[in-house]
Amino acid sequence: MFSAAHRTSAWPRTVFAVLLGWVLGAAWQLQQAALWPLWIYMLFVLLATVVYAQAAPENIAKMVRHSASAGVAAVLVLLAGMALGWGSTGVRAVLFASTALAPALEGRDLRVTGVVEGLPQSTEAGLRFTLRVEQALLDGQAVAVPTRMAVAWYASGYALLGEQTGLQRVPAPLQAGERWQLTLRARAPHGSMNPHGFDYELWLWEQGLQASAYVRAGPKDPEPQRLGQTWQAPVALARQALRDRMLASVQDRRAAGLLAALVVGDQAAVERSDWDVFRATGVAHLISISGLHITMFAWGAALLTGAVWRRSRRLCLALPAPSAALLGGLLLACGYAVLAGWGVPAQRTCLMLATITVLRLAGARWPWPLVWMLACAAVVALDPWALLQPGFWLSFVAVGVLFATDSGAARAYSTGVRGRFGLKLWHLLREQWVITLALAPLSLLLFGQLSIVGLVANLLAIPWVTLLLTPLALLGVVVPVVWGLAAQATDLLWWWLSALATWPGATLTWPLPPLGWGLLAVGGGLLCVLPVPWHLRALGLPLLLPLLLWRPALPAPGAFELLAADVGQGNAVLVRTARHALLFDAGPRYSLESDAGHRVLVPLLKALDVTLDTVVLSHRDTDHVGGAAAVLAMQPQAALLSSIEPGHPLQQLRPAQRCEAGQRWVWDGVPFEVLHPQVADYAQPAKPNALSCVLRIGTGAHSALLVGDIEAAQEARLVQAWQGTDHLRAAVLLVPHHGSKTSSTPEFLQAVQPQWALVQAGYRNRFGHPAPPVLARYAEARTHLVSSPRCGAMRWRSAQPQNVACTREDERRYWHHLVP
Repeated sequence: MFSAAHRTSAWPRTVFAVLLGWVLGAAWQLQQAALWPLWIYMLFVLLATVVYAQAAPENIAKMVRHSASAGVAAVLVLLAGMALGWGSTGVRAVLFASTALAPALEGRDLRVTGVVEGLPQSTEAGLRFTLRVEQALLDGQAVAVPTRMAVAWYASGYALLGEQTGLQRVPAPLQAGERWQLTLRARAPHGSMNPHGFDYELWLWEQGLQASAYVRAGPKDPEPQRLGQTWQAPVALARQALRDRMLASVQDRRAAGLLAALVVGDQAAVERSDWDVFRATGVAHLISISGLHITMFAWGAALLTGAVWRRSRRLCLALPAPSAALLGGLLLACGYAVLAGWGVPAQRTCLMLATITVLRLAGARWPWPLVWMLACAAVVALDPWALLQPGFWLSFVAVGVLFATDSGAARAYSTGVRGRFGLKLWHLLREQWVITLALAPLSLLLFGQLSIVGLVANLLAIPWVTLLLTPLALLGVVVPVVWGLAAQATDLLWWWLSALATWPGATLTWPLPPLGWGLLAVGGGLLCVLPVPWHLRALGLPLLLPLLLWRPALPAPGAFELLAADVGQGNAVLVRTARHALLFDAGPRYSLESDAGHRVLVPLLKALDVTLDTVVLSHRDTDHVGGAAAVLAMQPQAALLSSIEPGHPLQQLRPAQRCEAGQRWVWDGVPFEVLHPQVADYAQPAKPNALSCVLRIGTGAHSALLVGDIEAAQEARLVQAWQGTDHLRAAVLLVPHHGSKTSSTPEFLQAVQPQWALVQAGYRNRFGHPAPPVLARYAEARTHLVSSPRCGAMRWRSAQPQNVACTREDERRYWHHLVP
């Protein structure tokens, strides 16, 4: 692992053990479900400091060189590093958690004075921005709130954060650095919790946001007041001005959005459909100002700086060109990162580049594993939660692979590639191939998706974006007319990527494996590209098999399982038997640009490797069909069963068969039966809720009843229709109408006699679901009621009817919100 010059020295191994221990300790702390008292973490930091202070480096070195005690010394240093990493991360977490929003302040109107940070984002619903709070008042009294809040200012008619907005004043145009006095209604950070889903609460934690809020600007609320412009956010103000100029100058919306993302880091300017193409072709890392993007920019800037520097003899005498190239690449990359918003990934990358640059300039000839580990430990010290981000692993694994396989020049000449251009082209092809192969198992582990055309796409996209498009976009800041050329370059790139994205099999999707199998495959992929003999590389191929052969466990024949997804205020239940799957409702639509299908259900179905046979949409309400279009597009083979009217827009995507009482089918020994509505119900005027499809699954004590939004009248009809039988009896009941007081009558609960009742509702939803009287009825019926705000996604298996598994409990970490 280490070079020959260091094999006889102990210090590289000692330092490597310290850094590795730090990273492992931080990773260990991130697995905690709840934080411990502050003094425990401080004690671990103190113990590690004492160990390092008392154990002189020369003594440790002697122990490492002495074969009898080398293992003891290595373990001692490693454990001390782990204690330091674990304790320091815990201290930071406890201190940050102490600034959380008090539960008593949730839902209260606070008069807040603060300064707008970052780029305000305009959406069809209003504005979103980050507010750095200077003062908060409740009924005229000062109260403590988090110092930074994610704030939304909605227009009239939009529901938000589970609250009812009513009439709202039109959101005012905001500029970064402005000081405002606003009436806010805040709540603790709370997001959906689904298997393999995006951890929104972790993202807020890492962004330093401990509360989200919305502006109360109705006729009866105090008017928002602009108190003036400050200079507390000059970079953000400049970025906003650049973005607005760019969007106004470039007529092509797609090109303008891409240029805004590249120059000022405004990823929201890129359309969702465009992101789908970028992900399908494996070039999303170039658009999202990720670590790899900034590293590529630094390399390009270093090449340019070195080329310019070598043209001046005086400059070369003052500072060697290689050193100037390193400094120029670092400074330009950091400046670009600041202009692009100085996000957490950019901070990590700049710190890594600075670490490597300092070592090179100092003439430290450290072995590459030590350099790599030092950069990794420095990033973890700055941001321990980076260990949970895919970008961290993709960046560092890619850099490590390039370090470990850096022998391309000799191999190029040995294979007959002559000439400077041929050598560089060989390097480019070889490195891109090595990176693609090495990162393929890691991409499947992290995303369950791999771009088959990524190698071909990146061969053009990397130099095109890094060396042409980004410089043109940045030059347009000074010479705006250049943005027209950049837009044309964007069109050519888009033509190339969209053509690749339409290739059959352009993207490979794979079920997300258990962590152990995934890590084994990642090791196999790395072994395949390391510069070792081919018979050793071949050993990596068997390590890939568990990832390729693994499939999620399915119910046995005759059994089934339910997964009630956490989609907020709406219904979406996945039903699986041994060889079939059904989705009951598709969750809500959150906005014109976002719905439960794209955000929750499509990723969930991909991660679980689910092919739907049938989609049942209980009725037309948007909290039940909002995500249906995305699901149907992903599952073209699925039949549609619903009570939606013939003229509904979804009928254009997939003709729907009406759900009618009496419809029956059997999958893998599990009976399915539609109990409502009757055929005659479609001929009579009725509310959509009254036509909700009711589906019964299974038999006897191992059955489930999914009922949509039926209300008291429909419940009474079902009870009357099956009076004197146990046909309505079910072990688990999807609570009617999310727990509305118009449903869940005592007579209906007496007929069903559920052991479990599942409520799918939004946290602090404006309807007050589930209503207190309904909760009392279920308690009186001795039914265990489980709600998605507290449980996240809920899983129930007919083979284990006594248990309901909660994703929020099974995957709990200390940054997750505990619902009071």
